[in-house]
Amino acid sequence: MADYKSNLYPGANYGLDSEYAKDNGFSDMGTGYRFAPSTFALATDPRTANQIKAVTDKLNTGAKSIEITGIQTKVLEAIPDQHLKELNRLKKLTGVDLTLHGPIVEASGIDPQNQRFEESDRMGAERQMWSAVERGQRLDPDGNIIVVFHSSAALPDLEQPFINKPGEKPEVAQMWVVNERDGKMGAIKPKENFMLNEKPNVSVELKRLNDENWTQSLSSLNFQVRQGKQAIREAFEKDEEGKPSQMFEYYKKMREGVDVFEGHSPVEKKNIEMGLSNLSYADSHIRESYVKLQSMFNDAWVAVKNSESDKKEEDMKKLEAYRDRVSKKVEEFKDPFKITELAEEVSKGIMTLNSLTEPPKIYKSLHGFAMDKSSETFANVAFNSYKKFEDKSPILSIENPPAGGAFSRAEDLKELIVKAREKFVQKAVEDGMSKNMAENQAKKLIGATWDVGHINMLRKFGYGDKELREQAKTIAPFVKHIHLSDNFGLEHTELPMGMGNVPMKAHLEELRKAHGDKLDKIKKVIETGDWYQHFQKTPIRETFAAFGSPIYPMQNAPYWNQAMNTSAGYFSGYGAMLPEQHFQTYGAGFSSLPQELGGQMGGKSRVSGNPME
Repeated sequence: MADYKSNLYPGANYGLDSEYAKDNGFSDMGTGYRFAPSTFALATDPRTANQIKAVTDKLNTGAKSIEITGIQTKVLEAIPDQHLKELNRLKKLTGVDLTLHGPIVEASGIDPQNQRFEESDRMGAERQMWSAVERGQRLDPDGNIIVVFHSSAALPDLEQPFINKPGEKPEVAQMWVVNERDGKMGAIKPKENFMLNEKPNVSVELKRLNDENWTQSLSSLNFQVRQGKQAIREAFEKDEEGKPSQMFEYYKKMREGVDVFEGHSPVEKKNIEMGLSNLSYADSHIRESYVKLQSMFNDAWVAVKNSESDKKEEDMKKLEAYRDRVSKKVEEFKDPFKITELAEEVSKGIMTLNSLTEPPKIYKSLHGFAMDKSSETFANVAFNSYKKFEDKSPILSIENPPAGGAFSRAEDLKELIVKAREKFVQKAVEDGMSKNMAENQAKKLIGATWDVGHINMLRKFGYGDKELREQAKTIAPFVKHIHLSDNFGLEHTELPMGMGNVPMKAHLEELRKAHGDKLDKIKKVIETGDWYQHFQKTPIRETFAAFGSPIYPMQNAPYWNQAMNTSAGYFSGYGAMLPEQHFQTYGAGFSSLPQELGGQMGGKSRVSGNPME
């Protein structure tokens, strides 16, 4: 007797097989959860500004939720306002829910390519995001439309993690650092110190960078001023008779344009020339060291002011005392004949800097700097939105970018959201709102879009299913929106769920713990650009099957994974099934009838053509 469970056709699964839920093909993913088709959304084509057509195309698939994709700023700007209003009418007509994926801009304002930060760039990014929020509100003026922004756009992972062995804690392979005063930045990689038997540690490497940079700068400054002092001493050496040198008088006359060599012997001329040369050398060295001292003092001031050291107040008092003394002599130091006094003051400045309790941390982790700037941008956009639209303000949903980008891990995304909410509350309270109301609004208006495909790319850095579950657990309470795409953890490919190794069951279990039944209402956007590109078909059927969604509104059997398993197909790839050319060639069916009778053959009519055979 034949085994009824056997596949009847290569590539097919048998839908009545009781083990189907354990299969990872065209069965559900074994998540234990079934979601109604209405909870899934399709993303529109991001390459076109004709979003009316793009939305209509998605409506033709039967989708109940659609995410308008405006990730390219130029394309988003090319959508006329009239179209946004028309899309709102279409939404009301069809009952479809709309969300908006805003432009991918770097919220921190940091330009990693040129390795610099400008506040004007951050403000520019804020204005672009604010424009997207305003336009999103036009799509749904009566509700709280979700507008998605990436947590970062251009920045790499600022503290790039890796796992050597499964179960180990992530280590930092590379850290980006920044000089907060001048905005210069770069990357450091931890190295093993064989002499001190120290293992690679990025925190140790950062401390070493700061210590060595500060020590070398002080040493260079000290050497320069000592050279200047030595030149002054040589210029003012006593003559052979023990009388004080007249070099200063010669120097003064020379600066006034007087010929100081007139009336002197060749030997005297040579001595005068040498002395003046030493004074000129001393002047340039000491004044250059004075400028360098100012730069180091300013760096120290910023570093100590932002320090969390217990000795912060003590160090600030030292810096303030020196500043107060020097500020009274600024005009005096402009006098070219006060070069000796200036040299002494520079030496005192070096002593002040050298007396600080610890070398100032000139370079800091760029992570914290970027986090501060990005959270400020998101908080400002959310606050301005609430000020203008109040209870109908759009929701800012911050998405984790592909792993390898800044703030792509759950702990970083959580920190960004928490800081943005805190800054929103601060702004709102200062504006007169009660703290309790401000906190509620911050929680409502700022949350996370969790892209399960993006976070799965942490597999490149040694993360496994256990670590990915922890990522989902960390971010789950903040999630307002979900992006669905599958991959194998190495490249940013976008396949329908169930076709890669995204541990969707773990994600859903952690999200269910955080949201309970509300998880059913969170929109899940299908993002499958690669699927569209290669297979030229909608991923709806494959997604419904992966989640075991019910076919009928009653939310009971049969389910999409069962229906798909009753026929073969190898997903797609054979091309059109039963193409019309077959019927035209072999004469089967009605396709050879004239078009007016429902056939496919052009040029024929009911009273002409080949006789029937």
